[in-house]
Amino acid sequence: MMTIVLLPGMDGTGTLYAPLHAALNGECKLLMLTYPVDQALSYAELEALVQTQLPQDEDYILLGESFSGPIAISIAATQPVRLKALILCATFASNPRPLLAASRYALPYLPTRLAPLSVFSHLLLGRFSSKELRRQLAYALAQVKPSSLKARLRAVLCCDVKEKLKLLKVPVIYLQASRDKLVPASAHADISRQLHDMETYRYDAPHFLLQTKADEVAKDILKFISRIEAHEEKQL
Repeated sequence: MMTIVLLPGMDGTGTLYAPLHAALNGECKLLMLTYPVDQALSYAELEALVQTQLPQDEDYILLGESFSGPIAISIAATQPVRLKALILCATFASNPRPLLAASRYALPYLPTRLAPLSVFSHLLLGRFSSKELRRQLAYALAQVKPSSLKARLRAVLCCDVKEKLKLLKVPVIYLQASRDKLVPASAHADISRQLHDMETYRYDAPHFLLQTKADEVAKDILKFISRIEAHEEKQL
C-alpha cells in the first residue's frame, strides 16, 4: 500500500484533512506531518524538520499543499530513493504575489492577530464556506502563535525554488483550484513552464481544495497512485 506524506498548509497543524482521509477510504496510507506551533522557522528549517520524518523503509508520494509546496519541491529535488511521485496542491514555486514582496519588511509591525476569522474564511473558503469548516479553521489557527504565522508568511514572500524544478525526476501532478483567491493561476503556470510533463487536475473549488472537494481529489489521487504502482511493477 502506497503512503502519501502530506505537508500541511500555513497553519501547519495537520488538523484540516479529515475529509481527505475519509475520502481515501483506507486505499492508501496518509501520513500527515505537522510543524511546530510556537517556533518562527524558515523554509530551510522546516525542510530539515520534514526530512527527519520521511519514511525510510517504504515507498511514498509527497503531497505539498499551499504553503508547503516549496518544501515538497526542495525535498523532491534531492531525489530521495523511496520517493515515487510528487503532488502539488494549490501551491507555488516562488512568491505567488510578487507585488507584495516589499511588505515582508512590515511584518514585525503588524498586529498580533493578523486578521479576523471572517477574512481568512473569505480567502480560503469563499462561497464554499460552512459552519463546520469555519470551526475547523478557527481551531487550527488558534493553536499557532502569531509569530509563527508571520515567519511563514515572510518565507512565502521571499521564496523561490523554481530552479529546483529542473532536478525533479519523479512524476508530478498539480491540483488546481479554479476559485483560489490566494494562489493565482500564474503560480501554476510558472511551475508548468518548467515541468512540461506535469499533469494538472482542475476543480471548481476555493484555496481549501482538499477540504471542499475531497471526494473528487481522492479519486484522482488514487488513479494516479494506480498508474505509479503499475509502472513500478513493470520495472521489476
